[in-house]
Amino acid sequence: MSFGENLRTLIEERDMTQKELAIKLNIAPSTMGSYVQNTREPDFATLKSIAKFFGVSIDYLLDNHTGKTATHQEAELLRIFRSLDPGQQEICLEQCRVFVRMNHKEKEPPVKSS
Repeated sequence: MSFGENLRTLIEERDMTQKELAIKLNIAPSTMGSYVQNTREPDFATLKSIAKFFGVSIDYLLDNHTGKTATHQEAELLRIFRSLDPGQQEICLEQCRVFVRMNHKEKEPPVKSS
């Protein structure tokens, strides 16, 4: 995913507008729009501010795989999990366990009845 797509996802997850983010980070709203549309790239200081605001790494924003996760989806899952409070993390884990159990059942050969 591109920087703009990652930024758009983070903005939407916070249920905020690009303009609201721009104001919080002291950036012109039109500049923020250019970042989201991938027609302009932030300078290093702005990139650091965006990463800090959302609690993500610059590598995540730039979709730079550091080898710590295999795919962007895995990095996204880890980022989302870390943003949850402990109770929400436990619910998330339980839901994932349900998916794993469902997958194992689908892979099991059918039991023949006699």
